[in-house]
Amino acid sequence: MKTGKNRYYKNSRIAEAKFRQLLKAFAMDLTATDAAELTGLSVRRINDIYIKLRQRIAQFCEQQSPFQGEVEVDESYFGPKRVRGKRGRGAGGKTIVFGIFKRAGHVYTEIVPDASKKTLLKAIRGQVSLDTVIHSDGWRGYNGLVDVGYAKHLRVYHGENEFANGSSHINGIESFWSYAKRRLIKFNGVPKHMFYLHLKETEFRFNQRKDNLYKTLLKILREKLI
Repeated sequence: MKTGKNRYYKNSRIAEAKFRQLLKAFAMDLTATDAAELTGLSVRRINDIYIKLRQRIAQFCEQQSPFQGEVEVDESYFGPKRVRGKRGRGAGGKTIVFGIFKRAGHVYTEIVPDASKKTLLKAIRGQVSLDTVIHSDGWRGYNGLVDVGYAKHLRVYHGENEFANGSSHINGIESFWSYAKRRLIKFNGVPKHMFYLHLKETEFRFNQRKDNLYKTLLKILREKLI
C-alpha cells in the first residue's frame, strides 16, 4: 500500500520527518501541549495521533505470548483516592485492574469487573501456562490455582504483615502499580472511556523500559501502520 510521504501513518498529510519528530516526543512521554510547541502541529491533531498510537500499542500488547516460568499476580484499583462508605478490597466505583508480572520480564494488565475467584482464575488461565509457578498475596480470589492444574502457588499474607517469605513475594507487580499510578496522575484524571488505552500505554512503556522506545515504536508501526 502506498502511503505517500509517510511510511508509518497511512493517508497522512504530515510529512514523515515531522511525524518522526512527533513520535520522538511521544516516546519522551511529552504531553500533547508540549509536543505542539516542539513540532508546530496543533494540539487537536496531536491528540488524534496520540490516540491512534495508543490503539496500535494496545494491539501490540494484546498479541504477546502467554507467561511461563515464575510470575506474580495481583489486582489494583484506579480512580478517586477515597470513596465514601467503601473500605478494604471493594472497588467502590474505582476501575479494577488485574496484573501479571513475569519475574525479570514483562507485565500484562487487564481491566476486570471484580476481584472474584471466577474472574481472576479466568484472567490467569487466559495468559499463564500451566507449568508456571505463581506468586500472589492471600486474597481468596486466588484460591484453587493448583486445583486447576498450575504447577505451584506460593503466597504472602499482607494481612498478617508478611510481605516476603524467602523467594515468595509480589514486589515486582507492586512496583509496576506504583509506576503506573505515578505516571497516570500527571494527566489529572483520565476519562473512563480512555483508561484502557492509557493503561496499555503504561504497560508498554514499563515493558520497554530498557529499550529505545522510539526505535521500538518505529518497528511496530512498520509492521502495521496507524
